[in-house]
Amino acid sequence: MSEDIDIFKKVVSHCKEYGFVFTSSEIYDNGLGAVYDYGQNGVELKNNLRQYWWKFMVQTHDNIVGLDAAIFMHPKTWKASGHIDGFSDPMIDNKDSKKRYRADNLLEDKIAKYQKDGKTNKADELQTALDNSLLANDLDQLKTLIEQHEIACPFSGTRNWTDVRQFNLMFSTEMGAMAEDADKIYLRPETAQGIFVNFLNVQKSGRMKIPFGIAQTGKAFRNEIIARQFIMRMREFEQMEMQFFVRPGTQKQWFEYWKEARIKWHLALGFDKASYRFHDHVKLAHYADAATDIEFDFPFGFKEVEGIHSRTDFDLKSHQEHSGKKMQYFDADLDENGKPFGNYIPYVIETSIGLDRLFLYTLCASYKEEEVGEGDKKDTRVVLSLPPILAPYKVAIFPLTKKDGLPEVARKIIDDLKFDYNCFYEEKDAIGKRYRRQDALGTPFCITVDHESLENQTVTIRYRDSMLQERIPISSIKSILDDAINWKKILTQTV
Repeated sequence: MSEDIDIFKKVVSHCKEYGFVFTSSEIYDNGLGAVYDYGQNGVELKNNLRQYWWKFMVQTHDNIVGLDAAIFMHPKTWKASGHIDGFSDPMIDNKDSKKRYRADNLLEDKIAKYQKDGKTNKADELQTALDNSLLANDLDQLKTLIEQHEIACPFSGTRNWTDVRQFNLMFSTEMGAMAEDADKIYLRPETAQGIFVNFLNVQKSGRMKIPFGIAQTGKAFRNEIIARQFIMRMREFEQMEMQFFVRPGTQKQWFEYWKEARIKWHLALGFDKASYRFHDHVKLAHYADAATDIEFDFPFGFKEVEGIHSRTDFDLKSHQEHSGKKMQYFDADLDENGKPFGNYIPYVIETSIGLDRLFLYTLCASYKEEEVGEGDKKDTRVVLSLPPILAPYKVAIFPLTKKDGLPEVARKIIDDLKFDYNCFYEEKDAIGKRYRRQDALGTPFCITVDHESLENQTVTIRYRDSMLQERIPISSIKSILDDAINWKKILTQTV
């Protein structure tokens, strides 16, 4: 486990060194806690991951459309959704270290340790007790579990705990020209409610027929007191959610469909299948009749990256009650008796994935340290074996020298490629050093222009993963990239 944690620390360091992720406003007192900025390479990877999700959801399904709802919503939205009354985390403080923790996180870490030590019975027993406590909102029982399992503060090493109490996670602000007349509103803690309140707008304007889905990506905000594990848990993050509206009675069938569809989407990235698993919820939220999480094996253990939930008609029904507006759908299809199904409030299957967590697991799965060379030339290279479709740069173009017309040839190649692919140009340092930098960025192809290129219009192409180099005509570069970086090829594996 310590080796895995060391790898995770290296991934975090790599993110800053190579322009993937920076601490927000770092120049001021080491920055703002649990808030991060995506650098020049991180934003490209993040955009590619978002595009991969969007293409799958919207382009490969003719009954799913997109939406971009506002971050600010009417305050009654959050009353209807239950966030104002019930969106909180159970917090506990250690009196000696003055550190604050989520009580459920402390217990989850203990469960993971039991599993690692082979104490599966104790792990299962504690998991059941934790689920029951959370479902019943029994804060006293959470503290009792922490005491019974002798959980100590990682900093002080003591078990001197306060009582467990709830902490609401929503950020609030005011909207209005004058402070005394301002209305209290919230920064959305999730993107799903923007879909629910626009259900009829989209259905009617798009003439959508059940079953159909609405997809959305966007920022959400939660006042996480215990933010940890880098971008795993942040106060400002991005979600990619799809709400799929179905006829009541068909929800279990569609739940299984989306469960299978979503794991296929993850596996199509090409990472180790053993790194994924489902965690089916035994204790369900009051509005759900089925729920599962897709978990990924991070260096610090299996953690949720995506949830698939059968939410029944809770959300639309609640918004109907609080708004006074009917959220019903008229289904003209005929039932087994030859009569139209008529009006009903649709049931909902939700798929919700954290883009930042997806970003993190992509880096963790791609980061490698490899020994290359032999004898005195033996060396270690750091490489991000990203799927080419996700790489920030698809190809790097290097003139061997800064003179003799080589930069001009390299620039001409970039001009021919840049409208289709993100290209990187560099002419500084030895070729070997330039290769290593591109390995660390995850660039799948490097093209070197040398003096022979002037004579016969050929270049050397170097492949990131194998480090194989071969001579190819300049005219072949585009076809090689087209074959390797092909949205159709990867999306075909998901449908």
